[in-house]
Amino acid sequence: MFSPKTQASRPITDRVKESLFSVLYNYDLPGEATVADLFCGVGSLGLEALSRGAKFVTFIEKDPMIIETLKKNIEKAGFVRQSKVVRANAFKAAAPVGSGGAQYGLVFIDPPYAATQDVGANSALSGLLDVLGTQVTDDGMVIVRTRRDVSLLQEYGQFRIADRREWGTMAVTILEKPSPSR
Repeated sequence: MFSPKTQASRPITDRVKESLFSVLYNYDLPGEATVADLFCGVGSLGLEALSRGAKFVTFIEKDPMIIETLKKNIEKAGFVRQSKVVRANAFKAAAPVGSGGAQYGLVFIDPPYAATQDVGANSALSGLLDVLGTQVTDDGMVIVRTRRDVSLLQEYGQFRIADRREWGTMAVTILEKPSPSR
């Protein structure tokens, strides 16, 4: 995988990525889900989802230099037709569903740690999750990566915490959007 010549991106380690996807398998993900990788950086989470059977990934990144590296990684992995790159601030654009209207079954949110210092009810993360409520399927999941010392609220709009895992200095919180029949 290519990496940019900048410290703006912090790709997840292979060991943690493997552990995270082992947890996701318990939820039958990524399966054939349509996935959004927000604040994607070089695309390691979205590309891993594609390599494990995801149907399509929308990558959202705002840094044009990192996007160039991301596009090289997508091409090198052979997933050009199963992906779309959107240059945007995910806190403002969330995960645009496009003209087909397909919703996401799995969303990765991996912003810079400084952006998740405040995770309260009026935070940027809370606003993002409110918008994602309309963009995620009725049994979809959202994965939020933060520093280990950050604890998310038990619920954000339609999303509830299903699981939390810690590795080193980081934590991953898995939020589920329960289907109306649950």
